[in-house]
Amino acid sequence: MKVGFIGLGIMGKPMAKNVRKAGYDLIVNTLDPKTIEEFVALGAEGAKSAAEVASKADVIITMLPNSPQVRDVCLGKGGIIETATSKTVVIDMSSIDPVASKEISAELAKKGIEMLDCPVSGGEPKAIDGTLSVMCGGKKEVWEKYYDLLKTMAGSVVYVGPIGSGNVAKLANQMIVACNIGAVAEALTFAKKAGTDPELVYQAIRGGLAGSTVLDAKAPMMLAGNYKPGFRIDLHIKDLTNALNAAHAINMPVPMTAQLMEVMQELKNHGEGANDHSDIVKYYERMTGTSIVK
Repeated sequence: MKVGFIGLGIMGKPMAKNVRKAGYDLIVNTLDPKTIEEFVALGAEGAKSAAEVASKADVIITMLPNSPQVRDVCLGKGGIIETATSKTVVIDMSSIDPVASKEISAELAKKGIEMLDCPVSGGEPKAIDGTLSVMCGGKKEVWEKYYDLLKTMAGSVVYVGPIGSGNVAKLANQMIVACNIGAVAEALTFAKKAGTDPELVYQAIRGGLAGSTVLDAKAPMMLAGNYKPGFRIDLHIKDLTNALNAAHAINMPVPMTAQLMEVMQELKNHGEGANDHSDIVKYYERMTGTSIVK
């Protein structure tokens, strides 16, 4: 099986390296020629376009910024659809609007090309060590065929449902994470303004019902004033934009998601878009004049 990989950015590069480490033949395409050279040195083949990748690969993984880029790579000039055959499978691992996933899949299907939408969670560290969580949508038999390939990049690969379901799961994840971080920031700021040590409040509540992975990951960063990005505000804004678009497409109000989007826009307007999303605590700092940083 020859694997094509298109998009070798912060996430795509380590993911593709793990595919190569697992012994798969690899052909890659990305915007940076130096990155292609790096993969050629690892024994991969470089390609000048998505169409060239599709002409040589059995399965093509895409890892791109957002819906427009996935649409262009799959359906645009020099794209996958130009040279792929009915035996080609596209696995889009980007985090995009599930409506776009369905539309792109429908166009590829006209040429007999199968597609899975398999966005990931875990950020760069888990991309590097191959322990990402992958949420998959598409035909289950196609997912089963490529499960082992997906596992070269992941600790967890879960089938969710028909095409678009992977991105629905990813957006649900991002909605929950945003609301949780906002709640942590609000609660710890409340504690400080009420005259109680927020560090001790965190220690007191983390073992109870309020305890969570988000609380343990983000509260220490907020208390330390550490906003080094594990997941940037700008990227979370992108995901929440997709969540709002997808929700509105099915006439569903999502008020908590919308509120956190506005909070993140405030952070972006203060030049903090490249910071970790734990930076949400700065919104409360500006609003209350209270800092929880020790």
